[in-house]
Amino acid sequence: MAKIEAKLGMIMDSVGQFFSGKDHLPYCDSDIVAGCEKEVLEAEKVSSDEYMQDCLLRLSWALVHSKHPQDVHRGIAMLEASLPSTKDPLQQREKLYLLAVGYFRNADYSRSRDLVDRCLTIAPDWRQAVALKKAIEDKITKDGVIGLGIAATAVGLIAGGIAAAVSRKK
Repeated sequence: MAKIEAKLGMIMDSVGQFFSGKDHLPYCDSDIVAGCEKEVLEAEKVSSDEYMQDCLLRLSWALVHSKHPQDVHRGIAMLEASLPSTKDPLQQREKLYLLAVGYFRNADYSRSRDLVDRCLTIAPDWRQAVALKKAIEDKITKDGVIGLGIAATAVGLIAGGIAAAVSRKK
């Protein structure tokens, strides 16, 4: 009996998570973004290019994880501008992942999925990328189910309207 209750509990939790829309990705506050921006300004004074790149990557991370859409757009633009010049596979993987997060935040799930797939070709067992891919697939599935529900409701309303009109004519 306890096993059945446990399985029912797991099913209910799964259904609840499906409809709650939580993505389990961290959000970043404005003060963290501001701190990263300050760090980049300070890094411009230092001659180390590697340190500057690290600061820019942290700022990109903060921007794509921001709650503010304009920050997410800025982060995406920064990452897209820096990606072509990235030669190190690990840095490329990080930037692809952050771009995927940014597009996920913007609800561009197909673009996000493409980027996370590219990321997984570099590192197939990377847990963060695997978890993001699952979150993307869940959002796509949820949006499809909601779309089907809306379409079914519209068809039902139209059919009901036609049935009502036909019954009035009789």
